[in-house]
Amino acid sequence: MIKLHDKLFKPFLKEEEIQLAVERIAAEIVKDYKDEVPIFVGVLNGAFMFISDLLKNYPHPCEVSFVKLASYRGLISTGIVETLLDLPENLEGRSVIIVEDIIDTGRTLQELVHLFAKTNVKEFKIASLFFKKEIYNGEYSIDYVGIEIPNKFIVGYGLDYKEQGRNLRDVYQLNQSHMINLVLFGKPGAGKGTQAAFLKDQYNLLHISTGDVFRFNIKNNTELGKLAKTFMDKGDLVPDEVTIKMLRDEVEKHPEANGFIFDGFPRTVDQAKALDNLMDSKEMQIDAIIALEANDEELIQRLLERGKISGRTDDQDEDKIRNRFEEYNQKTAPLKEYYETQGKFHSVNGIGAIDEITERLGNVINAIQVEG
Repeated sequence: MIKLHDKLFKPFLKEEEIQLAVERIAAEIVKDYKDEVPIFVGVLNGAFMFISDLLKNYPHPCEVSFVKLASYRGLISTGIVETLLDLPENLEGRSVIIVEDIIDTGRTLQELVHLFAKTNVKEFKIASLFFKKEIYNGEYSIDYVGIEIPNKFIVGYGLDYKEQGRNLRDVYQLNQSHMINLVLFGKPGAGKGTQAAFLKDQYNLLHISTGDVFRFNIKNNTELGKLAKTFMDKGDLVPDEVTIKMLRDEVEKHPEANGFIFDGFPRTVDQAKALDNLMDSKEMQIDAIIALEANDEELIQRLLERGKISGRTDDQDEDKIRNRFEEYNQKTAPLKEYYETQGKFHSVNGIGAIDEITERLGNVINAIQVEG
């Protein structure tokens, strides 16, 4: 077991296994390109070890260059990819082998393909040492694959966790035995967003707000965003299966996470069952549902004050606020029963100083971790 920053990693693949895969890929490429001089284009930073060993095993004339891409992330991964190091200029009429360290969802690969599609190369093929087939979107064929691996976060042999671990000869996978996944409930004004921010930092969890996820997908015109918008434009509710697919994407972007805080979902028993199915498919589970309870009159005053500052019209009308509370009560009651039968529902007093409420939530989470 090794530790990088705040996480533990356990052995996954030995250097010998990796080298056998590299040698096999090199042999396959030799068969295809022994009669010409291909250009190997490595994707930095992760592929530097792989391309080095690959070229050591390639016995014929070839050239090598590099491209560098980066994904910028906030609270949740955006999937936006920016080119930091441009393609070489001598590609016209040449055969190119793109060398990737790992292919998972395929977002970076998609950007690479778009880059090469703008050039006049003779052809380009894709070689990846590691391949997460189960989450790959399947848009492009992978011509040379070293080792198919499950959807686990790995480090070593060029791959990193927060820039550490690239120099390891073996490959390690994240030890996820302490993962914890939470659903945060609460009426409007109960402080879910504030508390989620504290819990996220304290327990190194990822906060997934359904509202933020919807806004991201619609703003960035993703396929799911466009699909959701077709329903919203007609005044219809977005089907649960679309929402679940968005949440699945967010979970899959972060296989390294210690766990997730789901905020704004589920809101119905059917959604709760769908979330359970999503967690099951990832060999995870929802560990606790925590409801921030607060007196209606106190919350109304909070929201009215918030409305003065934010300008939100739905926080400035007491009747509308009470209607939102009633809707919450109607939807939460069956959800509470659903999770109580699983022994996962917890109620926390949401009135008091912010740090006091955070401490109460922490006591619940710490007890769950001890039980786990």
